[in-house]
Amino acid sequence: MTPMDASQETEKPKTDYFALFSNAVSEWAGKPVTFVLAVGGICIWAALGPFLDYSESWQLVVNTATTIITFLMIFVLQNSQNRDAKALQVKLDELILTNARAENCFIGAEALGEAELLRLRALLDAKLKAAEEGKSAEVRQDIEEHLEEKVRSAKIA
Repeated sequence: MTPMDASQETEKPKTDYFALFSNAVSEWAGKPVTFVLAVGGICIWAALGPFLDYSESWQLVVNTATTIITFLMIFVLQNSQNRDAKALQVKLDELILTNARAENCFIGAEALGEAELLRLRALLDAKLKAAEEGKSAEVRQDIEEHLEEKVRSAKIA
């Protein structure tokens, strides 16, 4: 065991408090009780309208509250969504690596641009069509080699 390995074993991963917070808020925000509370709050606000003569202050309260909550929730939910997407991508990459028939060239394809992804999709469609039509292994191999070449060139560019 190298000194580097020993230090890695004893070093605890840092706690990502924002990730913990965003997960908790995302879980809470998605529950039916949260929706009921939000509807209840709006109903109370609306019921107070006649008593406050539908004043500008009455309108400002709900406008300000909803704007602030929406603004903050965007960041919290986006953080949670990004981590979920990255975790899913890691899981898919693991499946690709462990499947002998899978194309390893697709690992990291999420970093490619839209045009490259569309080209890859077209090549995969051609490969599928060739397989469905029972074309020879040589034709499928040509498509696979072309596919790998496109992926490699897209990642380099």
